[in-house]
Amino acid sequence: MTTEKRRAPAGAAVLRGEITTAIRAAVMQELAEVGYGRLSIEAVARRAGVSKTAIYRRWRSKLDLVLDMVSAVAGRNLPLLDTGSLLGDLEILLHVMARALRHRLASQIIPDLLAEAARNPQIAEKLQAALDDYQQAVGRILIGRAVERGELSPDTDPRAAVDLIVGPIYWRLAIARAPLDTAEVPRMASAIVAALRVACVRPVRDEVEV
Repeated sequence: MTTEKRRAPAGAAVLRGEITTAIRAAVMQELAEVGYGRLSIEAVARRAGVSKTAIYRRWRSKLDLVLDMVSAVAGRNLPLLDTGSLLGDLEILLHVMARALRHRLASQIIPDLLAEAARNPQIAEKLQAALDDYQQAVGRILIGRAVERGELSPDTDPRAAVDLIVGPIYWRLAIARAPLDTAEVPRMASAIVAALRVACVRPVRDEVEV
């Protein structure tokens, strides 16, 4: 009985995960330093310590590379831990969001990508899809749990609720770029809970008489 010597797989089958990770990390660094407009495949390859061929074997263009990075980062699920109360759940979520938004890379990349999305429909579509997925997850899990506990009305609008949860901390850290002390998070969470109970209930439409 003879044993055939198998050939090593070619093409996409031999793409090494550590190289892909290094390239993605390099893209993040380049975006933070120079923005999307000035980002180049050459600079990414140099920073990652790989050849341009290694990048083009994985992505066809700079746009594909950045879109993949946006999907990977924006699609990461923030922890939606069950603390037993809406207030506790919100405090944890706000702490994690604050830490992420204060990160140097996030504070530089997010504004640039939002500006680029206004000019590039593909980036805008990818960002919107990732945000929609996250909004639905928060509405389904965090708001859903609060409704089950009786903390929020069953008529609570999940989309409006998520806007109210994310909006204040995003405005504070990403737009106004004002500091947020850790001690302020519980007060912010309490204010959001109070607002959710009165501001996010779907209006009852009067029946139209025929």
